[in-house]
Amino acid sequence: MPTNPDSPHVGAHIVGKGSQTAAGPGPYVMGASTLEGDSVFSSDDEEVGKIKEIMLEVESGRIVYAVMSCGGFLGIGDKLLALPWPALTLDTTHKCFVLNVTAEKIKHAPGFDKSHWPAMADIGWATTLHEYYGTRAHWEEDAPEDTGNGEPPKPANPPDPPEAGGVKL
Repeated sequence: MPTNPDSPHVGAHIVGKGSQTAAGPGPYVMGASTLEGDSVFSSDDEEVGKIKEIMLEVESGRIVYAVMSCGGFLGIGDKLLALPWPALTLDTTHKCFVLNVTAEKIKHAPGFDKSHWPAMADIGWATTLHEYYGTRAHWEEDAPEDTGNGEPPKPANPPDPPEAGGVKL
């Protein structure tokens, strides 16, 4: 279930029949803690990890990453991966997430350990991550699309790029 990076859709996609039978607010509005611990499957249907954290951009209130734990045993030696939120699809029938890449690609994905988190607001780090997963960066989501007339799009108010170490880039 790959995500189309050219789609105007900016969040995780939702599929399945769970929305028809769900009691309460889900699946369109959910508490982040209800998603933590959910399994993540690759596009080739292999379980590759579990959601550990949901990361949001504080100023906009937008979810930008899910942090997935993979590998290791009982939390020892596991690798953490930041997954761009639009790279995920919530499967309400199977109560899991599906990532838009294969298990093999996930094995080589850039990751980190729980004691050394990256500066997730660093534009260089974030750009590399979005390129790896084939998603549009969250700070570009509000940018206008190319109209095809040969002229570059002109945003009325271009969004600020993320900060790196407290310094605007």
